[in-house]
Amino acid sequence: MAKTLKVAVLLAGSGHLDGAEVREAVLTLLALDQHGAAFQCIAPNADQHHVINHVTGQPTPGATRNILEEASRIARVGQCLDLAQANAQDYDALVLPGGFGVAKNLCDFAFKGPEAQARPDVVAFIRAFFDAKKPVGAICVAPALVAIALAGHRTARLTLGGDPGCADAIRRLGHLHQDTPSAREIVVDESLNLVTTPAYMFDDARLSDVFVGIERCVAEVLKRA
Repeated sequence: MAKTLKVAVLLAGSGHLDGAEVREAVLTLLALDQHGAAFQCIAPNADQHHVINHVTGQPTPGATRNILEEASRIARVGQCLDLAQANAQDYDALVLPGGFGVAKNLCDFAFKGPEAQARPDVVAFIRAFFDAKKPVGAICVAPALVAIALAGHRTARLTLGGDPGCADAIRRLGHLHQDTPSAREIVVDESLNLVTTPAYMFDDARLSDVFVGIERCVAEVLKRA
């Protein structure tokens, strides 16, 4: 009987402006399930950078939310693991959905671009998969987090869509950016077993196209696991 692959899914909260992009996260879990893989949602037990009112798009002064608690809204009660308790050796692959929380809570790419740094626990977790030569999938802005985690460690080829500013930031981090024309595309770095897809880096992308890209990304990751 074939082994059931177990995939770590790193979430940055809940809500595309200050946490995980909910659509991308759910579609990732759907694609993993459709391919017969088991998954474990994981998030740091720490406060978000800030809280955004998703009706107005504006920050909520004085409000605080916990990344793990918010990610558990997606994972369901009790099904999101504290990153401090997660070990890469327990998983066959890693997938990172996007959302601004990736660039605000897990690193500060949203504010500092190529000068950004990531949380040390997040860097250690991501690097552990590459060190073990396990496949990694990164969606939307999450490839920027991977680029930061690997800066000075490995050189990756990846995509953040077609935005020149994002492409320049990736190059300044020491990596290779490949432009993609739509949310349906994936970019595969064969040497690193890294698969990336732009998803809602295209703001006007159709949900169905986002799912095509995510499903292709997940399928490629699982093929390599």
